[in-house]
Amino acid sequence: MHIEPGLVTGAKALVGFATAAAAAGVTLKFAWDSLREKGLASLAVRSLIATAAVFAFFEILPHYPVGVSEVHLILGSTLFLILGAAPAAIGLALGLLIQGLLFAPFDLPQYGMNVTTLLVPLFAVQALARRIIAPHTPYVDLDYRQALALSTAYQGGVVAWVAFWAFLGQGFGAENVTSILAFGSAYMLVVLIEPLADLAVLAGAKSLRGLAGSGLFTHRLHHAA
Repeated sequence: MHIEPGLVTGAKALVGFATAAAAAGVTLKFAWDSLREKGLASLAVRSLIATAAVFAFFEILPHYPVGVSEVHLILGSTLFLILGAAPAAIGLALGLLIQGLLFAPFDLPQYGMNVTTLLVPLFAVQALARRIIAPHTPYVDLDYRQALALSTAYQGGVVAWVAFWAFLGQGFGAENVTSILAFGSAYMLVVLIEPLADLAVLAGAKSLRGLAGSGLFTHRLHHAA
């Protein structure tokens, strides 16, 4: 999902800074809600876990270039279900930044676009979760249909934002459209994997109910709303 250097240039690149600033504002709101719910220590620990996980997703899990970008296995819905919206958003932003600083400094000028591409779909996942998960249902009790819906929302959002940046930077020429379609087709294969990963992680989390009050997980993982 990285926006390649040179894809969006000049004044158009400023759009990425604007969208990233808006995403940062939403993240701060989520962080404030998390602070009131579980305190600073819990938010900090969960954010650290999310950051380490995202960095591992980028550097350890398979990734390969397709079309206008790269296909990564970024388990956004998994992070949301286990850690909550605020830690997941913070982890995505910091993990991406650390990866850029240490291994891909050429990606830093595109950081605003890349972080938008990761965060806005996460916000959509949170909104969707409120609609399709009953208030009395802990996340550990989700079924495959619900996990699939959340994964599709996240990965579909990533594809939509990459397409937006590509169209913004390169227009609607046939070559660009073909590259976008190739990327989108490859990326949506992640949807076949992520729901299974979600359910596997949630199944493991069921055995950790004794840690439900430790602050390591989001409250909804083991409790009703």
